[in-house]
Amino acid sequence: MADPSSYRPRPGDIPDSPGVYRFRDEHRRVIYVGKAKSLRQRLANYFQVLANLHPRTRTMVTTAASVEWTVVSTEVEALQLEYSWIKEYDPRFNVKYRDDKSYPYLAVTMSEQFPRVQVMRGHKKKGVRYFGPYAHAWAIRDTVDLLLRVFPVRTCSAGVFKNAARTGRPCLLGYIGKCSAPCVGRITPEDHQELAEEFCDFMAGRTGTYLRRLEKQMMEAAEEMEYERAARLRDDIGALKKAMEKNAVVLADATDADLIAVAEDELEAAVQIFHVRGGRVRGQRGWVTDKVEEVTTGALVEHALQQLYGEESGDAVPKEVLVPALPEPVEPVQEWLTGRRGSNVSLRIPQRGDKKALMETVERNAQQALALHKTKRASDLTTRSRALEEIAEALDLDSAPLRIECYDISHLQGDDVVASMVVFEDGLQRKSEYRRFQIKGFAGQDDVRSMHEVITRRFKRYLAEKERTGEWTDGSGTDDSLAEGSGTQGSLAEGSGTDNPLTGGSGTQGSLAGGSGTDTPLTGGSGAPDPLAGGPGTNGSLLDSGAALADAEVIADSLKDDDGRPKKFAYPPQLVVVDGGQPQVAAARRALDELGIDDIAVCGLAKRLEEVWVPGEDDPVVLPRTSEGLYLLQRVRDEAHRFAITYQRTKRAKRFRAGPLDDVPGLGETRKQALIKHFGSVKKLRSATIEQIQEVPGIGRKTAETIAVALAQAAPAAPAVNTATGEIIEDEEPDTTGGSSGEPVTAGVPDERRGQET
Repeated sequence: MADPSSYRPRPGDIPDSPGVYRFRDEHRRVIYVGKAKSLRQRLANYFQVLANLHPRTRTMVTTAASVEWTVVSTEVEALQLEYSWIKEYDPRFNVKYRDDKSYPYLAVTMSEQFPRVQVMRGHKKKGVRYFGPYAHAWAIRDTVDLLLRVFPVRTCSAGVFKNAARTGRPCLLGYIGKCSAPCVGRITPEDHQELAEEFCDFMAGRTGTYLRRLEKQMMEAAEEMEYERAARLRDDIGALKKAMEKNAVVLADATDADLIAVAEDELEAAVQIFHVRGGRVRGQRGWVTDKVEEVTTGALVEHALQQLYGEESGDAVPKEVLVPALPEPVEPVQEWLTGRRGSNVSLRIPQRGDKKALMETVERNAQQALALHKTKRASDLTTRSRALEEIAEALDLDSAPLRIECYDISHLQGDDVVASMVVFEDGLQRKSEYRRFQIKGFAGQDDVRSMHEVITRRFKRYLAEKERTGEWTDGSGTDDSLAEGSGTQGSLAEGSGTDNPLTGGSGTQGSLAGGSGTDTPLTGGSGAPDPLAGGPGTNGSLLDSGAALADAEVIADSLKDDDGRPKKFAYPPQLVVVDGGQPQVAAARRALDELGIDDIAVCGLAKRLEEVWVPGEDDPVVLPRTSEGLYLLQRVRDEAHRFAITYQRTKRAKRFRAGPLDDVPGLGETRKQALIKHFGSVKKLRSATIEQIQEVPGIGRKTAETIAVALAQAAPAAPAVNTATGEIIEDEEPDTTGGSSGEPVTAGVPDERRGQET
């Protein structure tokens, strides 16, 4: 725990002007961002007697190790910079609203030639008009189904649209009158665009015009005794009115406003937003946040406004925003909202009438949301706390392991050996810090040796980061802080010719080098690529340079660098869990001991009997089957296994798809595709002359010669056989760039061997 007086700046050094300040911890991570009209007055409030500070503010200032600030010209600039830094650094002590779900929107792609109506989630795109958000996707589909009777706008995907245009036949909606069928030319692009504009106008609340027009057309059809047409128009009017009934009228016509309500207690706060457009509630959403700092209701409203409108502009920011309390001061926030919209925005507290009554409804929703959230989280927090306490007690730890890392090895009969690292913090998954490794130190199947390599590589990076930031001190008086031998100047060097696992040998000079005389950081031997890298030519990436992401949820580089941005492997866990029994645990402990790390606990969870193994013990620790601690360890172990086997399957699939053209140096995907398109298959390309290969655009003579040599050296794939007749099938079908080379891979092979994956 740091003493705030140790990093308190002198009052005369702090400017008395608007600005934004950042508190950093001992690892240089940004832990809090704030803004102030006067930096000198605001920062002075943090350096009072600790007993006078709010408990959460006291925790923040004792966690911090330094404070910085940036001076700006106006409070509006400070507001904008504060929002940008919170979004960039994700500081742990700032208020962060968490969406309780991913809200769907009704979207119309107006930028396309034939606009499409669809359900969309996630980030908003340019050229798309959004309506919502809605609580459920089915609510959007019900509304669209009703409106398509009157506004038969395209709803099909690009693939369905192109297929219908190719065949000349519309989809089912085109036959039943719920699509104008632009795919087959029943409507011009201009008329369909106008139809989409009318759909958007109706959704925006301008409903009266269309209802009056349809009623007039219905009466005219009845007078002309076109009763079928009149009945159809009557049904259309009914559909529009039914769609309008889904959004109750709450305010006077043409009122556009967002109503924000807050329900809070000492620890948490819930925010509810009602989006009113054209006097009707068009969408609703809610957030929940932990109050990690001392914050007023007005400050909560300000943070909500930043998150709600920080990336919006134009009509997405309404003319009027109604709130339960105004930010202090309110003028910069109102000016910021006006700048986002491009015209004046009113930010105020409703005092009477319909708006006051509607605000009370929003407040009731916020209170119910907070109550529901606390009911769910109470049991969850209790369970996680109990699980961590049980683990600490079973493993005889000094404190609960708030950060747990788990490692697993996966391979298929010794091929494509990979490893995974998953992270749980406070009993919850921290997917942004997951990592994956390729085993490069040896070939074949050896889980114990693989575990030793992975643990060594991971914690070498941790020690390297400590040395780089100056946290690690030299207690031996040698030049190399981690070296056991004398005369070594390179730290964390890894190479051959020495018993010291951390040094590349006597006389090594490259810092963090893999061999004598090399400057490559953290390489696995003289001139070898980075063992943490996924393949040749990568710079420290854990991914194979050509492999697709095995898990879309993984975000690389989640930890913070000197400037607050992410970096890898910078922080140690309190507990390392390995998937395996006594041998794997011993390997992990040995790797840590070789690196001189003795403050990290290690255990293993064996699959067969779910026994917990600890280093140096002949008997396992047996936790009760009903133990929450055992359940948490199982979840950690199973997540590591899932992540590892997903990566292993991705690598295996890529290897199966490899073709002879992949071995041609300097030949990228574009030119490979051009070659296959020109010749039709690898078989025909193999029989082509150098001059014929040169006819492909972008292929010169030297490249053509290289291709011809590579294809000549590659063994042709075995012919396919018709299992019914025994006939050999000639390969005349167009091949792909990933066609098989060498020994053919039977389609059933992966499934036959999948049971042996580990």
